[in-house]
Amino acid sequence: MRKKGNIVRYTIDELKAMAARGESMTDWARVDAKTEEELAADMASDPAWDGVPEDWVSRAHKATGLIGGRTENKRQVTMRIDADILDYFKGQGRGWQSRMNAVLRGYVERDPSPAVPASRKRA
Repeated sequence: MRKKGNIVRYTIDELKAMAARGESMTDWARVDAKTEEELAADMASDPAWDGVPEDWVSRAHKATGLIGGRTENKRQVTMRIDADILDYFKGQGRGWQSRMNAVLRGYVERDPSPAVPASRKRA
């Protein structure tokens, strides 16, 4: 666990161990008892949800691999990724490359700037 101010960061292994011990600050019984309307009202009043698109669930499912993504037009590449980022995705287990691709796709789909045409790419 690393602490910086009020922010506490845990590794995926620490979170899994905490869950296994039943350590959680979330009252899941209270959450499970809420109606869809109550959950929607909670999300609408929470500033953390500002700017989250309505279709976030379908995008989240795609990122978790629960909904099949595109299989055509994939290319193998070699690139350098920060070690902590790679460890995070690999730590999620099987399907980590698909989840990483889904995160990149989400960024591209929300970026209003046009893509650079292949003819203008740097060598």
